[in-house]
Amino acid sequence: MGLLSLLRKLKSDKDMDLKILLLGLDNAGKTTILKKLASEEINHITPTQGFNIKSVSSQNGIRLNVWDIGGQRKIRPYWKNYFDDIDVLIYVIDSADRKRMEETGVELAELLEEEKLLGVPLLVFANKQDLLSAAPAAEISEKLDLQSIRDRAWQIQACSAIKNEGVKTGMEWVVKNMKKK
Repeated sequence: MGLLSLLRKLKSDKDMDLKILLLGLDNAGKTTILKKLASEEINHITPTQGFNIKSVSSQNGIRLNVWDIGGQRKIRPYWKNYFDDIDVLIYVIDSADRKRMEETGVELAELLEEEKLLGVPLLVFANKQDLLSAAPAAEISEKLDLQSIRDRAWQIQACSAIKNEGVKTGMEWVVKNMKKK
């Protein structure tokens, strides 16, 4: 079942737009997740040098506007240009890249301190769970001290974007925890 099927199940009294910011270090799998959400092929994905935007609409009036911003070190200072009116922050982690776990934790901690993102629900996708070297979501949660987050709803979701495992479950959580406007 794709994202459109999930959204069709929701009951909505009015048209609703949801702005989702998709961030994480380079090579974490952000664009692959975005393409899976849009039911697009993932055969030829290249590193995002700027940003990708996809809008997915449903018949019941919910439109997801997903902003996928590149995660290279030189691009990260520009992330703040996309913080206005964010409903949900999705942070993607390469679970198999243990060498960069500290770096990704620092970036996430800085995001959570941003004034424009205060209270914005957070979904952490612990991506690449299909790889043998992947750290389990519980281990990542502990290393990043996610359990100390008290100012927003948050969830960590193990997933494999390539195999489309866990992505739907994570998006179900997103829809349930939309920031109320």
